[in-house]
Amino acid sequence: MTETSRPERRPSSRHPSWLQALAVYRDPRVLAILFLGFSEGLPLALTGATLNVWLTEEGVSRTSIGLFALVTMPYALKFLWAPLIDRLRLPVMTRLFGRRRGWALTAQAALVAALLALGSTNPGADLWWTALCAVLVAFCSASQDIVVDAYRVEVLEESRQAAGSAVLVLGYRFGLMAAGAGALYIAQFHGWRAAYEAMAALVLVGMVTILLSPEPKSPPPSARERRIAEWLEARPHLSGRRAVAVAWIYGAVVAPFLQFMERRGWMVILAFIASYKLGEVLAGQMSSTFYIDLGFTKAEIATVSKLFGLWATIAGGLLGGLLVGRVGVLRGLMIGGVLQMVSNLGYVALAWTGNDVSMLAATVATDNICGGIATAAFVAYLSSLCNAAYTATQYALLSSLYKLGGDLFGASSGWLAERMDWTGFFLLSMAGALPALALLVWLTGLHRREQAAAVPAQ
Repeated sequence: MTETSRPERRPSSRHPSWLQALAVYRDPRVLAILFLGFSEGLPLALTGATLNVWLTEEGVSRTSIGLFALVTMPYALKFLWAPLIDRLRLPVMTRLFGRRRGWALTAQAALVAALLALGSTNPGADLWWTALCAVLVAFCSASQDIVVDAYRVEVLEESRQAAGSAVLVLGYRFGLMAAGAGALYIAQFHGWRAAYEAMAALVLVGMVTILLSPEPKSPPPSARERRIAEWLEARPHLSGRRAVAVAWIYGAVVAPFLQFMERRGWMVILAFIASYKLGEVLAGQMSSTFYIDLGFTKAEIATVSKLFGLWATIAGGLLGGLLVGRVGVLRGLMIGGVLQMVSNLGYVALAWTGNDVSMLAATVATDNICGGIATAAFVAYLSSLCNAAYTATQYALLSSLYKLGGDLFGASSGWLAERMDWTGFFLLSMAGALPALALLVWLTGLHRREQAAAVPAQ
């Protein structure tokens, strides 16, 4: 009998009403995810959009700014060290706080130090040092994400995963607002170093949440791990430390990937995950540079793009959570994918109108609402693919693929923007969403065939 992950949520007559779907947001465990989402979202803009504003002010070229998308590569490669975080016990920290909480607090403390180091750099004089510190921030942030994402999937039952995904997006956007609008306001009046020092202090929100949250129960050994234990018992020459090492490597590294590859269409699933956000990433990577090129001030960008845009994303994220609860994950992904593709037309309209704050607000609102719906559905989908025995490693692998696709595609954004006008650039970004939508159609068909095949066995 093979291991299975959480089953796909299927639309049926048993779906809760809208009022019942809203009630889940009162669960204390779901509310804790809100603050952990803030902790996840905070560092991202500090190595992305906010850092791009700083680089633009320092006279860094568009091509270099585009290449700075690569400093966030640790998000795409975090599956490489996720098995260590999933299974390795930390001295003292694991004993005092537990497996998940001990790793979370360690990653957050390192993140504070990395943010302070990044804020002390001077990108105009030494761009490589700024890039190195940004990579360090991304590494610590990615390590925190591994733990927080695993914690979220483990602490919430399946019926609350969609709500957990929605509040994660909500908290994530609060973190982006703090690192976006908040950091820009502070930088406007007190300089960039003070801005990054303030952001380092806000990491305490996540640390306090972890301290106040319970440690989730560790899952029992999987069937694969029991089989490898039996295999080792039959080979006395592999006893002792050698047996422990073999069992650990198999359980932490090999088994999570083998279990995932039992899924039908697993290669298509991975390709879909890597491409679902490509159009949004291509547009978003150059959005801050686009706003500055149109003559908007840092204060206007902070107020409209970061502060006002937050509430649009909150609305989109909550709508996305309710939508998934009502129509299912796959339909929610299709609706969100189409909406986030069409929303890039707002950038085209802004390019035509130029420096118009009202059009900027309309563009940001449309983009963030549609992006929030898509992200909530996407996070719920990734969570549904994870097996409880390998949560951290599998979720890290899946989210890494999404980030890797975005990094590689986003790195070309500056090169494209320098060779195209803004209208053509944002129209091209819409085309980046088409491959994922085509793959999603295939996956939806596969899911329906699997449902139909399962009916006679019921």
